[in-house]
Amino acid sequence: MTHSLRKITPLLWMALYAALLLPFFAYAQEVSTILTEISSILNTVIPILMILATLIFLWGIIQYITAAGDEEKIKGAKWYIIWGLIALFVMVSVWGLVQVLTNTFDIGRPVTPQGPRQ
Repeated sequence: MTHSLRKITPLLWMALYAALLLPFFAYAQEVSTILTEISSILNTVIPILMILATLIFLWGIIQYITAAGDEEKIKGAKWYIIWGLIALFVMVSVWGLVQVLTNTFDIGRPVTPQGPRQ
């Protein structure tokens, strides 16, 4: 009996991915180190992607204004506007989720040691 890759259920695919990614998390000392790394990566990447998504959105608006009634140009402009807004929404949501997790677990912020008390 042979099984093709198309017959593998999504649950088995998730188990396969989890088994492949598990060794990467085995070296992490704590969950907070993983969240700190994700937070630092996203804090670097998200502003760049937000600028790019804003430019895509603005490009769609410019194309919409300059379409002058051409239905094909208007359709293309609406595509840029919609996907620019979707990209902005997703990035703000991911950034907010990372901030909530960072604040909940109190990680990613440098701790200032207290001096001697008198």
